[in-house]
Amino acid sequence: MLCGFGRAGGPQVLGGRELSSELYALVPSPAVKAAKRVVLVRHGQSTWNEEGRIQGSSNFSVLTKKGEAQAETSRLMLVDDSFEVCFTSPLTRSKRTAEIIWGTRKEEMIMDSDLREIDLYAFQGLLKHEGKAKFGAAFHQWQVDAANFNIDGHYPVRELWARARSCWTRILLHESRSVLVVAHNAVNQALVATAIGLGTEYFRTLVQSNCGVSVLDFIPRAEGGSPYICLNRLNQTPSSPVAAGSSGGRKASSRIILVCHGSTQSNAETGFPSAGDQPMDLLGIIKSQKTAELLLDLKVSSIVSSPKKACVETATVISKVQEAADCLGVDCVPRYVETKQMENLDVEDILQQSSEGKTEIPPLRPGWLNEFEDKATGAVWEQSEKAWQSLLNEVADEAKPEKVVVAVAHPALHIALMGHCLNLTKEWLGSFHLDAGSITVIDFPDGPNGRGVIRCINYTAHLGRWSIPITRSTLEDEEFSM
Repeated sequence: MLCGFGRAGGPQVLGGRELSSELYALVPSPAVKAAKRVVLVRHGQSTWNEEGRIQGSSNFSVLTKKGEAQAETSRLMLVDDSFEVCFTSPLTRSKRTAEIIWGTRKEEMIMDSDLREIDLYAFQGLLKHEGKAKFGAAFHQWQVDAANFNIDGHYPVRELWARARSCWTRILLHESRSVLVVAHNAVNQALVATAIGLGTEYFRTLVQSNCGVSVLDFIPRAEGGSPYICLNRLNQTPSSPVAAGSSGGRKASSRIILVCHGSTQSNAETGFPSAGDQPMDLLGIIKSQKTAELLLDLKVSSIVSSPKKACVETATVISKVQEAADCLGVDCVPRYVETKQMENLDVEDILQQSSEGKTEIPPLRPGWLNEFEDKATGAVWEQSEKAWQSLLNEVADEAKPEKVVVAVAHPALHIALMGHCLNLTKEWLGSFHLDAGSITVIDFPDGPNGRGVIRCINYTAHLGRWSIPITRSTLEDEEFSM
């Protein structure tokens, strides 16, 4: 797991280009005295969002009625949390969203100008077609190579990353342990990326929708210094994460949905995330049914699963519900869904062998994969690389240009798959978290041969009363600390 705003290491390749040294420059983050959870929320829909106008850091737009409703939904989602402080952008659309979510709380609200949206200078206020007509090549670079985009003598994305690091210093030095941050699309992307050590090349790779909620955990190290950092959730939205929408500013042509199987009887008895090939318990079955219902909004092309019983059961439930879409009034014709098992989606035996005799490793807490030996994580990483290539081959079907593939497996495998999507290394395994029954959505707006864009991570709102709370009690010290 990373312990700062970057990581040292050898060169990686992203989209055919070597990543800049910025990604690997280790920028230590301030130490935290106790576990700290930071919840990021993007503002609700604004008038300029609705018009398709480039906002940047201008302050002329306000929330629409839809935006106010989105903020109210977020308030209800977070109403039971004991936030100790709220940091917010001073721009009206963000400040108003923060006020709605904050409600009647008496705790402090801090305006931080560095949380304003990305500065886009001469682009601000233009409709997108006006920007293309007026700026031509510069606008094209903004669309395809934002990290190196230059306007009016500025590199906006590079400046944004520097601001995000500055914000983290102030947020982490604040004495609070449960923090709400309300800001904007680009700056929230930068906050997530800089926290886990990703450079400007990752701009538009981690989607932030209107009122989407992302969660980061900062966990103190026993020896002091920079904390462990884990992205617990990305872009949990008021609306369905599989509904039509853009990823990285573009429509997705293909999609991979990672589904974590529900709990098994063995999980409940041992408290360990991998304890043999067991069928799901009743709660696991309910969660699989909830996931199948959510996925009815999509025409799933194929379902692949690990051969483990809980994964096969989950895949079967999803397949049956998809094929009954006409009977359920969702589609006018029956759907046919190809289902199959893939051996390379199974990593549970690796984890089980590594954990034999170890009772101190708790189930699925933030960064739990970091507690396995290098040999085990290396084996998981190697296996997941084969699985990722298999999934890319599965989604790259020329006969079905808009193919949706659902993959059902253990959370550890899916965490590793996200790492491959982002062209990371196994050292990042502890930097992501997934819960049983969750879904993660990866879009390919440039097709399966292009870069994957992560639309959401660890989405559980579809589970209803069994969803995993976005926030936690700040009293859960013992269970949460490492």
